[in-house]
This record gives sequence, C-alpha cells and structure tokens, in this order.
Amino acid sequence: MTEQKFSPKEAMIYSQRLAQMSKALWKAVEKDWQQWIKPYDLNINEHHILWIAYHLQGATISDVAKFGVMHVSTAFNFSKKLEERGYLSFFKKEDDRRNTYVSVTEEGRLLLEDMNENYYDSSHGILEGSLPIKGIYGKFPEFLEVMSVIRNIYGEDFMEIFERGFQSIDTTFVEKDSESDVTNRKNTIELQPAEEK
Repeated sequence: MTEQKFSPKEAMIYSQRLAQMSKALWKAVEKDWQQWIKPYDLNINEHHILWIAYHLQGATISDVAKFGVMHVSTAFNFSKKLEERGYLSFFKKEDDRRNTYVSVTEEGRLLLEDMNENYYDSSHGILEGSLPIKGIYGKFPEFLEVMSVIRNIYGEDFMEIFERGFQSIDTTFVEKDSESDVTNRKNTIELQPAEEK
C-alpha cells in the first residue's frame, strides 16, 4: 500500500460523498432504464446482457459478467432466460471448448432495433439533467476522473471491453432524421450489423 497522504477525515468525506452521489445517480439511471425497457418485458440485467452480447460479438459468459459488473452465475442465468425467449444463443468454439459464448439472434437484434427506435417514448431524467451542461460546454459530461477511478478499481481489460462496446455503438447505430434538437423526440436509431472481430 502506498504511503497515505491524506487524513482519515478527508478519506471518509471523499468516500461518503462518492457513495451518496453514486446512489443518487444510479437511482435516476435505474428509473430511466426501467421505464425504457418496461414495454419489452425485460429487466435491466437482461437488457444489459443483450447489449453486451451484441456489441462484443461472441462474448464469453465471463466477458458478459465482467462488463456487466455482475456475478458469472447471474450473467449465465439471465442469458439462459434470454435464450429461452429466442433472443440469445449459446455456443462453443472449436478452438475453445472450455468457454461458453453467447450471440444475439436475429430476433434479439430486431428487439434491440425496436427498443432504440422507441428510445424517446419514455422520459430520461439523466439526459434532461445533463442538457444544461451540454448547452454551456457544447458536449455531454465525459467523467474523465470517474473513468480513471473505475480503471484503477477494475483494470485495463474492463476499460478495453467498456470502450469497445461504446465504439461498436458509435459505428453500428445510424441516426435517422438527424435533427440535433433532442427535445423534439423525433430522432431514432437504427442498429446496423456489427463487424466481426
């Protein structure tokens, strides 16, 4: 452990501030997320697994668990439920029989497309709360310091998977009717097939 260059009081205030902010932020994110996916009879874990499987193209259950910040058994059990509904398929690779992989089925891809097209059918408190910052600085918050903390906790592979997923979103989603005013709620997103890695 490195030599402490902070007081116990400073450490406690920092930790508690971060805990309270994280809890408040998560509560808003969770509410937005649940409202968005409710019409599709999915829970947050199921939706998250679908996104991860789509964007990582042949992810292992371990990858899903790591990127989804969930236990491997949770990733596996919810993936099985998605398989039963026809949204995911499990497979083994010829050169890797030890790991179980998942991929999004055509039905799963169509579900994701529909969800993205109807993104603005529900309210998004996090987005609305971020618009004043975008108005001032011309961009949404990037959370560089928070990303650095996450990198120090979860490591480089987590950040690589994290960034790869968002790069995939950036290259596979095409905006239709790309007016820049998000408050008009007319923009929709179309899912394009991801490139094989």
